[in-house]
Amino acid sequence: MDTAHIDHFFATLQAANPLPASELEYTSVFELLAAVLLSAQATDVGVNKATRKLFPVANTPQKILDLGLEGLEGYIRTIGLFRSKARHLMATCRILVERHGGDVPRTREELEALPGVGRKTANVVLNVAYGEPTMAVDTHIFRVSNRTGLAPGKTPIAVEQQLLKRVPAQYLTHAHHWLILHGRYVCLARTPRCWECAVAMDCDYQPKTPAPR
Repeated sequence: MDTAHIDHFFATLQAANPLPASELEYTSVFELLAAVLLSAQATDVGVNKATRKLFPVANTPQKILDLGLEGLEGYIRTIGLFRSKARHLMATCRILVERHGGDVPRTREELEALPGVGRKTANVVLNVAYGEPTMAVDTHIFRVSNRTGLAPGKTPIAVEQQLLKRVPAQYLTHAHHWLILHGRYVCLARTPRCWECAVAMDCDYQPKTPAPR
């Protein structure tokens, strides 16, 4: 995908959805952090179902700690890997209370020092909560970036670095949401819906199957 197509690609996505947002439900930076931590290898729908019950009861680091490990597990047991996620979230909440006054830090280094928080989760928090132009490369962004020719790479970090170089500055803040949503609903893993894709003309991918009749 050349520079002209990249600009048109994002201009088209922007026109269709000027202010894209995460599909995770949250009302504070901590709720966002907790939801993203819980979302690893899980769907946003499944996480939202659990946090709709959890957050009204415990939506701060101290309140999560007050639940205790078993109490927290009771709220999130419908989410995959809930036991390890509960341990990570409890440990993260303890660090937030003891070292950060209960607040979520604003630097990558401090975020990635939290248990269960990797580069992708830190990028989401930095972008969504603090408006930084980061790229949280999940499976959708990895697939779309490689398939379209936008930012080919063999690893998530390689794709992230390519995206930061190739996405025009005016689109960087929202680019990761546009790419996630495009991958989730149009550029599907098994059968991309090229026949209804608004950016097909900018894409390097050649469909292997005809559009359904």
